[in-house]
Amino acid sequence: MTKAHPDPIGAIEFEPEFVAGLKDLFEEKIVFNKLLGLRITSMTAERVTARIDMRNELIGHYAHNRIHGGVISAGLDAMGGLAVMAAIGARHMDEPPLQRLHRFTKLGTIDLRIDYLRPGISEYFELRAEVMRLGSRVASTRMEFLGADGKLFSTGAGAYIVS
Repeated sequence: MTKAHPDPIGAIEFEPEFVAGLKDLFEEKIVFNKLLGLRITSMTAERVTARIDMRNELIGHYAHNRIHGGVISAGLDAMGGLAVMAAIGARHMDEPPLQRLHRFTKLGTIDLRIDYLRPGISEYFELRAEVMRLGSRVASTRMEFLGADGKLFSTGAGAYIVS
């Protein structure tokens, strides 16, 4: 017999301390994310979103002013990791926020696939990610990279070690 989870993931609301700590970790302490200009715009247990503003340092093709594919790949990888962090945070709501934030020290990418669907030309980009499955050792994610108009530029799938 399967026991239903008493508090469905969709009903989980993170404490301001957890959100602030995760935002600081993701945007400031992971220096490469800071270099990319990744900024979290929303975070729930089931989906995370962020934004990257286009700037000259991110150009991959000078003649077309399009974003470098490495920025897309790194951004989607970071978002997959953030989605896993949110899911782990939601799974352990019985722990204090600071204790949950320490659970991310072993998190790492073990597989990443990016599909580039069209050239990334936009004034800013929205990145989205969600966890498809959070196991005890590995988490699987799905990610999207969109332009300011909502057009899908790239998709990604990742696997992350969580223990």
